[in-house]
Amino acid sequence: MRANRRTNTKPEVALRSALHRLGYRYRKDHRLDLGGAESGTGRVRVRPDIVFTARKVAVFVDGCFWHACPEHGRQPTVNEWYWTPKLRRNVERDRAADTALTAAGWQVIRLWEHVSLDVAVKAVVSVLEDHAPGGRPNDDLSSQV
Repeated sequence: MRANRRTNTKPEVALRSALHRLGYRYRKDHRLDLGGAESGTGRVRVRPDIVFTARKVAVFVDGCFWHACPEHGRQPTVNEWYWTPKLRRNVERDRAADTALTAAGWQVIRLWEHVSLDVAVKAVVSVLEDHAPGGRPNDDLSSQV
């Protein structure tokens, strides 16, 4: 388990590099504290892989196994008593993070690790262009590629 990275995975680093080459600046693995007494939901801490703070855009690059990709995710066959609930909790945590972020006015982009770099860059850039300073935000609250 020590070899499994939480940050700086190959797809995440490739996406960050491509966005940086295009001139976009961001924070990586930046913790956002959301919610509180006014929302009634309690405090939620979220660590998106890439964060554009001025535009309020959070990007997650989800691994197929860890986040139960419907296309490439597989059910564990060894120690399934442990892994099945663990993977279910990961997906539930992802949905809670998406809900907290959208309630706080953030645009959420979730990309699977198997998505090609070109498609991932286009998805992020299109949302960033919609959220350009002074621009009108897109009406779509969450997108997943």
